[in-house]
Amino acid sequence: MRGVKNLKGFRDFLPEEAKKRNLVKNRLIEIFELWGYEPIESPTLEPLELFEGEIGEDERLFYKFEDYGKRKVALRYDQTVPTVRIIGQYLNELIFPFKRYQIQTVFRAEKPQKGRYREFLQADIDIFGVSSPIADAEVIAVGLDVFKQLGFKNFKAKINNRDLLTGIPYKALSSIDNLAKIGEEGVIADMVTRGFSKKVAMNYLSKTKKMKPDKKLENVFRYLKNAGFGEENYEFSPDIIRSFSYSEGIIWEIVSKDYGKGALSLAGGERYDGMVKRITGKDIPATGMSFGFDRMIEAMDEANITLTQDKKKVFVSVFNSDLFEKSMKVSLSFRKAGIESFTYPDSETKLDKQIKYADQKKYAFVAIIGPDEEKEGKIALKNLLTGEQESLSIEDAIKKIKSSSLPR
Repeated sequence: MRGVKNLKGFRDFLPEEAKKRNLVKNRLIEIFELWGYEPIESPTLEPLELFEGEIGEDERLFYKFEDYGKRKVALRYDQTVPTVRIIGQYLNELIFPFKRYQIQTVFRAEKPQKGRYREFLQADIDIFGVSSPIADAEVIAVGLDVFKQLGFKNFKAKINNRDLLTGIPYKALSSIDNLAKIGEEGVIADMVTRGFSKKVAMNYLSKTKKMKPDKKLENVFRYLKNAGFGEENYEFSPDIIRSFSYSEGIIWEIVSKDYGKGALSLAGGERYDGMVKRITGKDIPATGMSFGFDRMIEAMDEANITLTQDKKKVFVSVFNSDLFEKSMKVSLSFRKAGIESFTYPDSETKLDKQIKYADQKKYAFVAIIGPDEEKEGKIALKNLLTGEQESLSIEDAIKKIKSSSLPR
C-alpha cells in the first residue's frame, strides 16, 4: 500500500478546501430555499437503462457495470434523469408545481482537465408541472441570483430556444454547440467529420446565426428585467445549443468573464418535457438547470471571491489530567452558547505546546483552566492575536468571544 494515491480525476479535500466548499454549498442552499425550492436526494447507483438513450453522445462516459445480482447498473451520471425517475415513482406523493434542488456528486469517465473531473459535485434546481416560459425564466433568474449573491461581477445568461432550431439534426447541433470554443471553421470541420457535406454544414451554421428571439424568449427577457437584472446579465445567443439530447424549448448557459475568458459555462439548463414523458409516461412539463460546482469554486478563486462565516470559536486547553473534566465542562458551556469549542484530546501534552497548536489552527482565543482558575470558578481567556489574557467567568468569556470581530 506504500505510495498509493487517489485515482486520476478523483480528488481529496483537506480541511481548508472542504470548509470553503461547504460555505459555498450552504450559501447555494440558502438561495435556493429563499426562492421556494425543496431538497431531494437520489441513490449513487441507478439502473443503466434509466440513462441509456437519454444523454446523447456522452453515453460513452457512463461508469457502468454488472453488480453481484447480475443487474446492469450505472453510477449517477447526472441528477436530472434520476429526478425524473423520482417524479414518476412518487407522483402521487408530490404537490405540483414541484420545485426541487439537489446537491450531490456525479460520475463521468472523461479526460480530466481544468474544471472537469471524473467525480464532481453538481447543484441542480428544477420546476415540474409548469409549461409557461415563466418557469424557465424563474430558473434562469435563480441562477443569476446565485452568481450575484456569491459576489461575481461579470456574469451573463446566454439564452436560446431550441424550437428555433427545428430541422437541424442533433449531430449538427452538437457541433454548433462548440462554436464559442472552436470557431466557425472548427464547427464546419466537425460537422464534416460527422458525415455532413461542407455546404450543408455551412447552411446549418448560417441558419443558426440568423435566428431572432421569438415570443417565448421575449417573455423570458421581460421576466428577468422585472426580476431586477440588467441587460448586461442576459442576452439572446443563437450559438447556445446544449448538447444533451433531451434539451428542448428554452435553453441557456451562464458564463463569467472572470473565468476562462468567458468561454466556459458555469451553469446551464433547458426544458425537457419530452424526457419526462418517455421515462414516466406522463405529460409533466419540466425545466431546470445545473451548476458546475467545481468550476464555480475555481472561478471564485480566479476572481478573488471569498465567502466568510462569522462563526465564533475557542480552543479549550487541558492544564493537566486532574483538570481534564473541568476543561470538558467549560467546553460544553461554550457549545451550549453556540460557540465552536475544541478541547485538546490529550491531558499529558504541555500547555505551551497546546497553545502553539491553537495558533497554528488559527484560533483567536484559548481558554485555560488551571488550579487557580478552578478555585476561583473562572477561566483565563487568552487572545492569541494581542497576547492579552483575562480572568473571567464563563458567562463573561462567552460575551467576550461573541462580541469580538477578530479576523480568524
